[in-house]
Amino acid sequence: MDERVIDVPYWLRVFIVRGIILNTRPKKSAHAYKTIWWDEGSPLIVLTKRLREKVQKYLDIPVEIGMRYGSPSIKSGLQALCEKGVKEVIMLPLYPQFAMATTETVNVLAEKVVRNFFPDMTLKHIPAFYNRRDYIEVLSGSIKAFLKGKNYDYLLFSYHGVPERHIKKRDITKSHCKLDECCQKANPAHEFCYRHQCYATTQSVVKKLNLKDALFQTSFQSRLGVDPWLQPYTDQTIANLPQKGVKNLAVVMPAFVSDCLETLEEIGKEARVSFLENGGESFHLVPCLNDRDDWAKTVASWAKE
Repeated sequence: MDERVIDVPYWLRVFIVRGIILNTRPKKSAHAYKTIWWDEGSPLIVLTKRLREKVQKYLDIPVEIGMRYGSPSIKSGLQALCEKGVKEVIMLPLYPQFAMATTETVNVLAEKVVRNFFPDMTLKHIPAFYNRRDYIEVLSGSIKAFLKGKNYDYLLFSYHGVPERHIKKRDITKSHCKLDECCQKANPAHEFCYRHQCYATTQSVVKKLNLKDALFQTSFQSRLGVDPWLQPYTDQTIANLPQKGVKNLAVVMPAFVSDCLETLEEIGKEARVSFLENGGESFHLVPCLNDRDDWAKTVASWAKE
């Protein structure tokens, strides 16, 4: 029901969520979660808690976590900080690239919670970090380390998709976005352009890894509904790669910093089966940054700044 996720009038949102999604998705999602569940619980929450513990070791200020949906919530995280006497909070949305359905909705909710429950508290937001050199170094290093010694002939950068209309809605110039080569031309709109930021992340990593143009591609996963989403679509791309001569595929998902349903099940299981059934020979799933020491140090360094 988040208006920044399903950005249609309220009455239509109710119909889509209660009339369609809640009658079709829960069973499928429950089965998918069951295939990737850990003994400790949800991989996303377990990994985020591990990251928090490591970041805390590098900082002398308290560190808490909060989920946009679910538990622990943003409110509970802020409450824990408030009880420790915190008045100024540095908030890091764990999304490298800005999108209205991720970074924006997290920031808006946090501001609302502070306004309603912690009026003496102030928030400082760390912006999207898709182009920060230290982030690119950690991401590139994690890819290089995982793929060392592995046989692969193609690297696919798969990002979470969003509806095309989301991109146009966040074009602050109201005239720049054409959903084509405009992402390659410098423009103030790029500060809030998810598509540009995804391609920029890919290009920065490719440069760092010294990859040739014919050895990588960017695609978008997890689409929902019938409206056009960002393309090319990951599922179609992976199914078609073997026919184009790609037999040994590696996939990295830079829109996620922690492994979760979209990485472990959608790509690690469904996409793997699709690639192999269509003629692929080997499939390598590059883990997210998760609780890597260099990633925890990087997060801590941003808080210090």
